[in-house]
Amino acid sequence: MSKFGGHQVGRLFGTDGVRGVANADLTAELALGLSVAAAHVLAEAGTFEGHRARAVVGRDPRASGEFLEAAVVAGLASAGVDVLRVGVLPTPAVAYLTGALGADLGVMLSASHNAMPDNGVKFFARGGHKLADELEDRIESVYEEHRTGAPWDRPTGSGVGRVESYEEGFDQYVAHLLAALPNRLEGLKVVLDEAHGAAARVSPEAFTRAGAEIVTIGADPDGLNINDGCGSTHLGLLKAAVVEHGAHLGIAHDGDADRCLAVDHTGAEVDGDQILAVLALAMRERSALRSDTVVATVMSNLGFKLAMEREGLSLVQTAVGDRYVLEEMKEHDYALGGEQSGHVIIRDHATTGDGTLTGLLLAARVAQTGRTLRDLASVMERLPQVLVNVPDVDRTRVGTSAELASAVVEAERELGSTGRVLLRPSGTEQLVRVMVEAADIEQARSVAARLADVVKSALG
Repeated sequence: MSKFGGHQVGRLFGTDGVRGVANADLTAELALGLSVAAAHVLAEAGTFEGHRARAVVGRDPRASGEFLEAAVVAGLASAGVDVLRVGVLPTPAVAYLTGALGADLGVMLSASHNAMPDNGVKFFARGGHKLADELEDRIESVYEEHRTGAPWDRPTGSGVGRVESYEEGFDQYVAHLLAALPNRLEGLKVVLDEAHGAAARVSPEAFTRAGAEIVTIGADPDGLNINDGCGSTHLGLLKAAVVEHGAHLGIAHDGDADRCLAVDHTGAEVDGDQILAVLALAMRERSALRSDTVVATVMSNLGFKLAMEREGLSLVQTAVGDRYVLEEMKEHDYALGGEQSGHVIIRDHATTGDGTLTGLLLAARVAQTGRTLRDLASVMERLPQVLVNVPDVDRTRVGTSAELASAVVEAERELGSTGRVLLRPSGTEQLVRVMVEAADIEQARSVAARLADVVKSALG
């Protein structure tokens, strides 16, 4: 049974909106229906009180985004919401414009780093923040209720929503990015890999206006080539281009540009943990790192944690997922957080991960210090990390098995302070993930293999 098209199993909304294969799982009818439901639920919640409702709608360049955008716009306007179509822009740009334009709702059509056939619908609340879980649940139930026959209360005459293109959004967003920079990028040569995605125009424009000399790859989206062998999930082209062009660094985005990974001048990868470490020190230096604290997930490399301790910074760790990082940051007013995948949130300038902003700030640190990115990133040593998936076991008993607990204690004793063990039940499959970090890769492998065997025998 699919979770789409009314044959629901569990929640239609995942951690990052509604996603699936466009025109199979995610149809025009579903996009339209969800948009109408969102408008009704927000109206019920009082969001539109006293004014005409307004929404910002953007998309990445996927071919399917064209018809899905049309469906979303039609749904919103039919429910009495005025729509500003901002076109192809990154997810964080749609979030930013939702806040900057005082819109009641933002909608982004993208499946981020997924392959081209997929697409997704993501809603933002007022201010550009992620929609609350209870509102997503309500949208889902209202959509389902009306899909099975209950008629909508539809406005007529002047009550229907009006639709207009808002091309100024591009310049507004670029200006916002530049305003966040502590210094300019003159003297830097940067290779940008845009993943043939949503940042293909924005990112080169922002880096150029900031003073950098740029070389672009993956910046010719045709609707079909998004994430295809390029971008943050395929760094090979970027590594080669940085070395070939003698660039100071390279920046790679994913399809909707909410992530950023980097490459130093030697062609070596700089991951999200290292980027967080570099930005944390830069922000502390200019008194922008509130409470001297960084938020990351439990999957962050132990080398990151050790580096933060050595630098006198506090690290708060959350469950895996940028939503948990953001919740922790909002609750305690922390300024910087992120994931190893390059999803970095700089809360003073963004309500979500922003890959272009992250890349600009990383480049700004290189320009300001005159040090190479390789040197800056060496603040942390990335310890070898081994991940083993153990299938066909009872994942619900990970926390209660005495045999497993004893094996973990033994492994941790063997690894000492320069290693760690993490056992995580998968959220979607009947398997348990065994992650081991150690200063030595062979030790990490042998401990992981031994623990995987215990997981099989104890939980199988």
